[in-house]
Amino acid sequence: MSERIAIGIEYDGTAYNGWQRQRTGLGVQERLEKALGDVANESVEVTCAGRTDAGVHASGQVAHFDTRADRSERGWLLGANTNLPDDICVTWVKPVGDDFHARFSATARRYRYRILNRLVRSALYRRRAWWVHRDLDHRRMHEAAQVLLGEHDFSAFRAAGCQASNAVREITDIRVSRDGDWVLRDVTANAFLQHMVRTIAGTLVAIGSGDEDPDWAARILAGRDRTRAGVAAPPHGLTLVEVFYPDAFGIPAPFELGQ
Repeated sequence: MSERIAIGIEYDGTAYNGWQRQRTGLGVQERLEKALGDVANESVEVTCAGRTDAGVHASGQVAHFDTRADRSERGWLLGANTNLPDDICVTWVKPVGDDFHARFSATARRYRYRILNRLVRSALYRRRAWWVHRDLDHRRMHEAAQVLLGEHDFSAFRAAGCQASNAVREITDIRVSRDGDWVLRDVTANAFLQHMVRTIAGTLVAIGSGDEDPDWAARILAGRDRTRAGVAAPPHGLTLVEVFYPDAFGIPAPFELGQ
């Protein structure tokens, strides 16, 4: 008889071609399935809440897998992390019912995009933030972003190769804030299109730097034309920080690691 296990995961996406198992290149999923399979002594297939692109990080990814192996939560946690590389870590383990699905049970996802806004680059954060040396007006960026709240067709903010059947998504919260040299853009939605978060970030940076006026985001959204939006921001500034579920599932809150 199999049991369903939910897990929390954090990873540095620098070395990976995204979450998904790859025919060429290496995905986070492949590493995780190998580590859990070694603990279970059987093949394990892992399903995640949101597939991240190449170079994108996660501090609050959630996944589930089914197994016939009988292991304690501590056994899964320590065993998996012993078999994982340093840039991937399982942060919690919880048995769940068969009605839980990491992707389809999720009600929303929150991403954070980090921008280091100062004259000189950073040696320490070169793989975790987008360095923008031009002055950015975060208040102007925040105000411009508010037009994206609600349910819209986000065709103008999706990748050309995005395979989603439709581009309608609902953003429930979006904000831009500053903490010293850090400009942080947080966005929560029911789901995201490929490159949607990064294209929004690139568009807002163009507005914050003064290259475009604050109404530009509204015109792009209404036009539904990707060629008129800003460039997609680099992947290394993006982190999946939280996945939301109904309280009945008892999914633990993600670790908050600060900036």
